[in-house]
Amino acid sequence: MSGRRHLKKYFITGLLIWVPLAITAWVLALIVRTMDQSLLLLPHAIQPEQVLGFYVPGIGALMTLLIVFITGLVTANIIGQRLVSFWEALLSRIPVVKSIYYSVKQVSDTLFSGSGEAFRKVLLVRYPHPEAWAVAFQTGTPTTDVSQHCDDEVVSVFIPTAPSPVNGFFFFVRRRDTVELDMSVDDALKYIVSMGVVAPPLRGKGGIGGNGKPNLVGRARNE
Repeated sequence: MSGRRHLKKYFITGLLIWVPLAITAWVLALIVRTMDQSLLLLPHAIQPEQVLGFYVPGIGALMTLLIVFITGLVTANIIGQRLVSFWEALLSRIPVVKSIYYSVKQVSDTLFSGSGEAFRKVLLVRYPHPEAWAVAFQTGTPTTDVSQHCDDEVVSVFIPTAPSPVNGFFFFVRRRDTVELDMSVDDALKYIVSMGVVAPPLRGKGGIGGNGKPNLVGRARNE
């Protein structure tokens, strides 16, 4: 029995080493392969795979990063800004494209800008029923059209699903029913992706404790 126990221990230890490495390598390979698709924009005759005779992973990723950098460099001056304005004016004349482009642009401007409160605060909200808690991200405050129909001050929140936080639910909840956690967005994402296995460090009085439960001190502070 002792030998079996040791074999099991060594096997699990090996899994703990290789599983994170394998998943990390798989995710990175997926990202690189996706970014390498930008090479398809080049003429077939000058694509690296045709010139070299074999596929070299990462060339498309480097080209994508270079294009993004050059785009930011060009649009940082007056001429570049005028080109962007001209391009956006052209897109605004196309009915369906206009709706999609400006909706995506508003979201990206909010997420990647240094200002604003979107995805800056990690909250606890009651979901999916009053006896349960869920980790959520505050995305902002509702417009006047929404707030005038609410009988209390509300905030807009995004509740991600686990283990894939790119999907989730969007709700308006009463501010007094939320608990602001002393937790970074990165720690909250790790907590969600791991389905509670990787607990974030406790940095203050409010938030989630080591047992995975909301700290009632933080709750009282918000009520």
